[in-house]
Amino acid sequence: MKYLITGITGFAGPHLANLLIKEGHEVHGLVRGSNGMETDILDVVPSHNFEKIKFVYGDVTDRIRIDKIIGKEKYDGIFHLAAQSHPPTSFIDPEGTFLVNVQGSINLIESVINNSPLTKFMFCSTSEVYGNTGNDGRMLKETDPILPSNPYGNSKAAIDLYLQERFTNNKINGFITRAFSHTGPRRGKTFSISSDAFQLAKGLQDNVLKVGNLTTTRVVMDVRDTVKAYYLLMINEGSNKKIFNVCGDIPRKMEFFTDMLISIHGKPVTKEIEPNFWRPHDIFYQHGDVSELKSLTGWAPEFDIKTTLSDLYIYWKTKFSAKTADNKL
Repeated sequence: MKYLITGITGFAGPHLANLLIKEGHEVHGLVRGSNGMETDILDVVPSHNFEKIKFVYGDVTDRIRIDKIIGKEKYDGIFHLAAQSHPPTSFIDPEGTFLVNVQGSINLIESVINNSPLTKFMFCSTSEVYGNTGNDGRMLKETDPILPSNPYGNSKAAIDLYLQERFTNNKINGFITRAFSHTGPRRGKTFSISSDAFQLAKGLQDNVLKVGNLTTTRVVMDVRDTVKAYYLLMINEGSNKKIFNVCGDIPRKMEFFTDMLISIHGKPVTKEIEPNFWRPHDIFYQHGDVSELKSLTGWAPEFDIKTTLSDLYIYWKTKFSAKTADNKL
């Protein structure tokens, strides 16, 4: 099968590319500019996999270019991961967030409808669309209300609903995933958990670790488990026109992950609240029901949280030890 990954130079995209290549598929990756930025994924994509990826160049906000790519390639499936995915940034730049996440997604969806109707389309939505709906401690189901609490969640909810309408009117084949918190190698340093790993790996000034709100509760899974769910849904005919939560299994306070990373680091540190890391409107508790995903595909998380956090810490240590680290970090 021939698959396109939008957002291949992001966090989850390279891990998905590794999995698709391992399973014997042809992988194309959408990259915004032909300036060599695709080589950045070599930090998690082995060279023998990198050589198998065909990079195509274009921006999801450029409808004419997207039409040319999709019309020419006629992909068997598209994994749409490209997005402005940082909630705090969405408060600062809601217009840019909506341009990429809403208009960019509409461009892709309508291009598939008009140019390659047999393509199966996966939209990577997010648990952020639920907002604080699950604050009472229950496991959120795909049928629970959408009540996003930040512009990023709003932008994803807009396309979540848009695509549901396209499904209902038989305009396109595909499915929606709502991934809950996930981390692992290549997670950006501006995101919680990875921020802790980045600071610890780099070395702390005055032995102080800057942290955000550690009292909220999340179920955090490994990015490699997350993309495995995406793949299993793509190859399963029963996923068509449905929505699936993708979530780990154990809710924990955010402080748990920080303390485990400190333990992996092996040296005592002092935690200090950094106001810039504090979300204006946070989600206090989230846990997703994945019974639909499991019953259809048999998916289950394979990576335990200590392995995930150890791999994340080692990822940053390796980045800092590389000769070119100063230019990349």
